[in-house]
Amino acid sequence: MKKGIHPEEYRLVVFKDFSCDKTFLCRSAAPTSETIQWEDGNEYPLIKLEISSESHPFYTGNDQLVDTAGRIEKFNKKYKRKAAVKKPVQEAAAEPVAQDAEKKAE
Repeated sequence: MKKGIHPEEYRLVVFKDFSCDKTFLCRSAAPTSETIQWEDGNEYPLIKLEISSESHPFYTGNDQLVDTAGRIEKFNKKYKRKAAVKKPVQEAAAEPVAQDAEKKAE
């Protein structure tokens, strides 16, 4: 194994989500200098979180729905091209054949 690339210590750590004031005990090698007293009376290193599974919108079901139809309409309105009169592919392909047939008949 290479020296100096592996974490020093894999230990029990308390993670605290400050957005919903939820704490949980887990193992980690993340460095921290703060400690907190856990429910069992022992002191553990503390890692502060801004968001966790307790407060993330995906896990809590507070996800906002995206207005896809509105975005598509906005895109089409912004990049709308001038409607050029085009013949359908089948009619355009059939015309030269019909003209050739008329020339041969003459």
